[in-house]
Amino acid sequence: MSHVVLLGDSIFDNVAYVAGGPDVVAQLRDRLPAGWRATLCAVDGAVTRDVQRQLECIPSDATHLVVSVGGNDALGHSGVLDQGARSMAEAIWRLADIRDEFRRNYGAMLELVLRPGLPTAVCTIYDGRFPDPRQQRLGATALTIFNDCITRLAFARGLPLVDLRLIFSEAGDYANPIEPSVKGGAKMAEAIAALVAQHGFSNARSEIFI
Repeated sequence: MSHVVLLGDSIFDNVAYVAGGPDVVAQLRDRLPAGWRATLCAVDGAVTRDVQRQLECIPSDATHLVVSVGGNDALGHSGVLDQGARSMAEAIWRLADIRDEFRRNYGAMLELVLRPGLPTAVCTIYDGRFPDPRQQRLGATALTIFNDCITRLAFARGLPLVDLRLIFSEAGDYANPIEPSVKGGAKMAEAIAALVAQHGFSNARSEIFI
């Protein structure tokens, strides 16, 4: 029997945002092949470094790991978008420092996640859906720095990727500007179910699922 474990933040642990509707793990269970199981170890509010503690909760019969984390790391640095700079070079240098820190943290997290030797997939960070056009544009642009780290680190290890930027394409996919709705969770669950059932993990070849 296969057993999928979800690690990360409120992208998976979204029960508080669906007004009594099914959360991501419940929707994933409905879409997995017969006999498969799914367990939620992700925790709302978690940052990349918190995944280490979540690994301690993985069931002994886990067969697949899926990680969606990094959005809260980005939120923690959102204040930089309102800071002034004397030059474009100074502004980019600040962003480069943030990128380097996130790359170190995410890379260290991946090494821990991969240590048990289980088939593993990761997710990008989707763009928020903010009513303020300026906030939306700045946030989406800044997130490219974080997503570049995620994709580079995943592809360097031959991991499959769920690209949430393409999955979350409609207003109804969001419960609020940064959390997934029932509809968005269903689209995620569909992509994850397809990934774990179809991807050839033994080939160590990256593949994108949307």
